[in-house]
Amino acid sequence: MRTRPSKYNISGKLWGTDHHFLMNVLSGSADILTREEHEALESDPEAARDLMEEKGYWVDPEAEKKTFRAQYLEFSAAREREELQIFYTPTYACNFACGYCFQSDYAHPSERHDAVVTAFFDYIDKAFQGRRKYITLFGGEPLMPGEAHRAHIAAVVDGCRERGLELAVVTNGYHLLDAIDLLARARIKEIQVTLDGLAEAHDSRRPLKGGGSSFDTIVMGVDAVLARDLPLNLRMVVDRENIDELGKLAHFAVERGWTSHPRFKTQLGRNYNLHNCQASQGHLYDRLELAKAIAELAKRVPEVAKFHRASFHGARYLFDNGELPDPTFDACPACKSEWAFDASGRIFPCTATVGVFGEELGRFHPTVELNEERIAQWQDRSILTLPQCKDCEVNLVCGGGCEAIGRQQHGAEWSPDCRPVADILGVGLAQYFVDDL
Repeated sequence: MRTRPSKYNISGKLWGTDHHFLMNVLSGSADILTREEHEALESDPEAARDLMEEKGYWVDPEAEKKTFRAQYLEFSAAREREELQIFYTPTYACNFACGYCFQSDYAHPSERHDAVVTAFFDYIDKAFQGRRKYITLFGGEPLMPGEAHRAHIAAVVDGCRERGLELAVVTNGYHLLDAIDLLARARIKEIQVTLDGLAEAHDSRRPLKGGGSSFDTIVMGVDAVLARDLPLNLRMVVDRENIDELGKLAHFAVERGWTSHPRFKTQLGRNYNLHNCQASQGHLYDRLELAKAIAELAKRVPEVAKFHRASFHGARYLFDNGELPDPTFDACPACKSEWAFDASGRIFPCTATVGVFGEELGRFHPTVELNEERIAQWQDRSILTLPQCKDCEVNLVCGGGCEAIGRQQHGAEWSPDCRPVADILGVGLAQYFVDDL
């Protein structure tokens, strides 16, 4: 058997150190190397052949293909069993005027909600029969006030309760306190709320339409959710203008007791251009810049690590579990583990496409109509079908990324959302492992 270096080896340098790493997600091996070990391996790889074969860094190409196929089949089978996230958008209207909103020009559905909600549940009952699933209220802002709108939300909540489905909510949080009793009629899977920093910074980025503060009201809503022992996912959208607010918000969350609550978690969203929503992009981070900014801030502000532990493409998973995550053959959930519906009766692939003219896959109301060819294209998208991904050494970590962002990057359909995986791993491995070296 003649072996050669695996095509899935990922190597790089631990950011800010002299150490290097070598990783292979297919074989499950990961090693941190001193500078001397790295240089010795580079200068005479044959000297370490036995060890490299043992760890799966050197392989028989045919055996590696069999391993790849076997793990792909496992991934595909697991995806078939995966819980579906079904988004329902009652409105694209919103009471906020966020500067980075990509939905501000979307048309607002005007159908009668009773007929639409009935058709929505009829459709998912049949189309996803036997699949584990939950419903996520999305927007716009799904918790807008008003008798008609609250009746619309109540119909969705009651539909979930009648079927024993969990309900998640993605909300700006301003009307959360008023809506919590209504939402709690269903089993709550998660309530996601966004704060972009403390009051001054948050209110400047996410003001009410017509002006006015939203921070204090949102904080009261978060307190109320946690007081009822409901799951709360606090999201912060980050760019160069508010990166320092991450430390301040982390300190605030620790002091308020949020981070010690067992049902509190956090999410950092990178502010980026989607559907041409950013008039100016100089304040935006690319993925690697943001990874470094988070790592640097975590060194200076201890509360950041209590508030949020970044994944860094699996570096956190390796630290927590002592092993690498499974290979990702497809990172795009659209039409596989994620679908999106809106109150106009349309069906979309995912949250990044919902409401975008031309992205519809069909209708569930007033009649059921499906573009089966288009759906099949979304379902077939993976690193096996994207030409740019087939021979990429980081494809089993990246998984081809997000199709919507890929189109934004490349200007063409069925494009990868390319990411600097090795460099981000280097940042993450340095953050989680450097103290142990």
